[in-house]
Amino acid sequence: MAGNPARRARLRALALVAPLLIFVGVTFVAPLATMLMRSVHDPVVADALPETLALLEGWDGDGLPAEAVYETAARELERSNEERTIGQVAGRVNRVQGGLRSVFTSTARELRDARLDTGAAQDTWRGTMTAIDSAWADPAPWHALRTAGERFTSRHYLNAVDMERLPDGAIGRQPEERRIYLRLFGRTMLVSGAITVLCLLLGYPIAHLIARAPPGRADLLLVLVLVPFWTSLLVRTTSWIVLLQTQGVINDVLVAIGLVGDDGRLAMVYNMTGTLIAMTHVLLPFMVLPLYSVMRGIPPQYMSAAASLGATPLQAFLRVYLPQSLPGVGAGALLVFILSIGFYITPALVGGSDGQLISNMIAYHMQTSLNWGLAGALGGILLVGVLVLYMVYDRLVGVERMGLS
Repeated sequence: MAGNPARRARLRALALVAPLLIFVGVTFVAPLATMLMRSVHDPVVADALPETLALLEGWDGDGLPAEAVYETAARELERSNEERTIGQVAGRVNRVQGGLRSVFTSTARELRDARLDTGAAQDTWRGTMTAIDSAWADPAPWHALRTAGERFTSRHYLNAVDMERLPDGAIGRQPEERRIYLRLFGRTMLVSGAITVLCLLLGYPIAHLIARAPPGRADLLLVLVLVPFWTSLLVRTTSWIVLLQTQGVINDVLVAIGLVGDDGRLAMVYNMTGTLIAMTHVLLPFMVLPLYSVMRGIPPQYMSAAASLGATPLQAFLRVYLPQSLPGVGAGALLVFILSIGFYITPALVGGSDGQLISNMIAYHMQTSLNWGLAGALGGILLVGVLVLYMVYDRLVGVERMGLS
């Protein structure tokens, strides 16, 4: 009987937490798991052309497949066209090798009519398909079809790091004109690091001012820091476009005071400059608040004691105040860095082509190219990178010292 009250208490606690767990599971865990699964699992081609893929397993990759492969492929392409899945099949193959979408769609559409014609070139299924499109006389479409037909594949992750699997099974680098993702990953890390440094340089003195201000003034300053949280991110971003554009407010002021000529207005938007400025403004509160929470707990008498022992203000700051504020620095830097890595709206609006980050490419594949597998792979790599950085930082600094425990 003694255990019943404790068990009932645990059940009540679980009942209170259950809605939150369900909400997190439905809105975060399930979508994340789905995207990670899509990054390695793509059964569209395998479901549409199973017999063709089974025959291609015995193909050595040299020369053209046997006549039986052409016959089976023709039958399954016709069926896929009737079931209206040929577009998805062609799209998957086209992602492996560009230019094959029209080959598959036109072949599937014209196969039945082509077999009704007569002619020496169409005595075989190979001749029929080659007559429809000469690409079938080349091994390349078959290599692409076999690759796209893998139910579980690593090709999305290879593409995400500018690599590809060659016809002989080896892994090589993508052609130069297709190597974009590693460059975007590097740019994202550099931009996130720069924004973190800018937020720290701006946020540290602001947090110190708030922490040392009288209560009434501190509350007012804290409200001013929190105002961006009460304003739509889209509104803040578009406001920066108005301020930074060539004919915007800032350029007008610079021209009015004579710092720049009217024909030498600064380009501060639709480039990396606009991305850095707008993202720093948006993320600055995430640096100020952790710093303020730590600085508020540092007794001001410590600096007076250091001065009474002969330390200069700079020495007292570097040896007494700064070490005690490092947990806030670590927490704010980690928060800003992680948030900036996944930023999408601000770089999309003010960044232009030079200010785009990896999140913009993920959104492109989700919304435009509909290549969810590659989008999931890019997101998965980004997630793993963030976790690795967090674990390294935790190992070097420690969660307890960061004030996050």
